[in-house]
Amino acid sequence: MWQERVSWEEALALMIDSLRPLGEEQVGLTELLGRTLARDVVAPMDQPPFDRSPLDGYALQSGDVQGASRATPAQLRVLERVCAGERATQPVTPGAAIRIMTGAPLPVGCDCVVRQEDTDQGNPVVEVYAPVRAHQNYVRQGEDYTAGTLLLTAGTRLDAAAVGLLASAGCDTAWVYRRPRVALLVTGDEVVDPSTHPLPAGKIYSSNSYLLSARLCELGVEQVSCCTVGDDPQDMAQCIRKLLETHHCLITTGGVSVGERDVLRTALELVGAKGMFWRVKLKPGTPAMYSLVDGKPVLSLSGNPFAAAATFELLGRPMLHALCPEPQFSLQPYQAILDTPFQRCCSMRRFLRGIYAQGHVTLPKGHASGQLRSLVGCNCLVEVPAGHVPLQMGDVCTVYFINGRE
Repeated sequence: MWQERVSWEEALALMIDSLRPLGEEQVGLTELLGRTLARDVVAPMDQPPFDRSPLDGYALQSGDVQGASRATPAQLRVLERVCAGERATQPVTPGAAIRIMTGAPLPVGCDCVVRQEDTDQGNPVVEVYAPVRAHQNYVRQGEDYTAGTLLLTAGTRLDAAAVGLLASAGCDTAWVYRRPRVALLVTGDEVVDPSTHPLPAGKIYSSNSYLLSARLCELGVEQVSCCTVGDDPQDMAQCIRKLLETHHCLITTGGVSVGERDVLRTALELVGAKGMFWRVKLKPGTPAMYSLVDGKPVLSLSGNPFAAAATFELLGRPMLHALCPEPQFSLQPYQAILDTPFQRCCSMRRFLRGIYAQGHVTLPKGHASGQLRSLVGCNCLVEVPAGHVPLQMGDVCTVYFINGRE
C-alpha cells in the first residue's frame, strides 16, 4: 500500500531503493554527443602515429642551414615531394631536402622543417633564407598522447571535443550508460491539444505534455512518447499498460488528488500497481504519487503546470538518475544569496522558481502552481524550509539548478 504524507527525503529513498540502473550499451561515434561514458577509454595507439610536419616546407638537417640568410642562402638538392597521406621513398642526407606538406610523415634523416616562406620554393635546388634549430617545426610521434594513456574517464559527458578525441584514437564506438525510454500520460477530460481552435468552453490547452516532453528532450532521454486520456480509470489503465510495454518508465500528470475525478490511483490499482508513496510534504506538488507496475516506475504528478514542472525536477530527475547515472539527471544543492524578499510564511517545505547568476538569486513575480509565464527564464528552484519565517534580502538560501550551474 502507498505510504502517505512522506517527506521529500523519504520519497527519494523509496524511489531509489526500488530501482536499478538500466546498464550500458555500445554506441557509434555519430550517436555519442551528449552521452555519458560508462567505462574508461584508454588510447590504443600513439597520436600522432608518426613524426609529422606541422607546416608546408622542406624537411632537412638543421646543420645544413645554420647561418643561412637572404644574403647568404643555403642551397640544397630537392630529392622528392611528399604530401599528407604519403611517405618519402628515400632518407634526407647532408646537403639535401625533401619538399613536404602539412601532416605528412617526416622522412628518415631529417631533424627539422623550414617554412616554405623562408625559401624560394625551388626545385630541383631550393634556397633557404633562415636557419632552423634541431627539432623545430617537428611534431613527434605520440606528442598528443601515447598508447595506454587514459583519454576519458567513466562518467564523462561527451562534448564535441571528446567525440573528436575518440575519433582521433580510432575508437569508432564507446560504452555509455543506457538511457531510459520515457512515456508521458496527461490525464483530464478538460485537456485538449493546442491545435484545437477555437478553444471549447470549459477546456484548457495541454501545456504539461509539451512542457515535460521538451524538458525530457533537454535532458537527453532516449525516447519520449506522450498520450492524453480522459478521466476514466479503465481508459487510463489501458494507456498505462500500453505505454509501459515499450518504455522503461512512465510519468503522469493530473488525477492524483482527492477530487471526484481524481481516478489515477484507481487506474493504477486496475493494472496491479505496487503503491510506494502518495502525497509528499512539499509545495507545490503535494499529491505526487509513485508506484511500480511490473517492476517499472510510474511517477504521477499534479496537473497544475508549475507543480508538474517543479516536482519533475525534485522527483523525476532523481528517478531518471537511478535508472541512468548521467550528470544532467543529478540534483545537487547549492548556496546562493537571495536578492528578492519572500514575505510569506510556509508551514510546509516550499520550492520557488528563481533566476540564479553569480552567486545570487532573484525571484520573479507569480508563484502560484498554475502559473507558467513566470517560469520562463528561471534556471533554479529555491528552497523555503517548512515553518520558515519570511525570507529577507541577503539571506543565504538553498537552490537546485534546472539547466546546470552557470
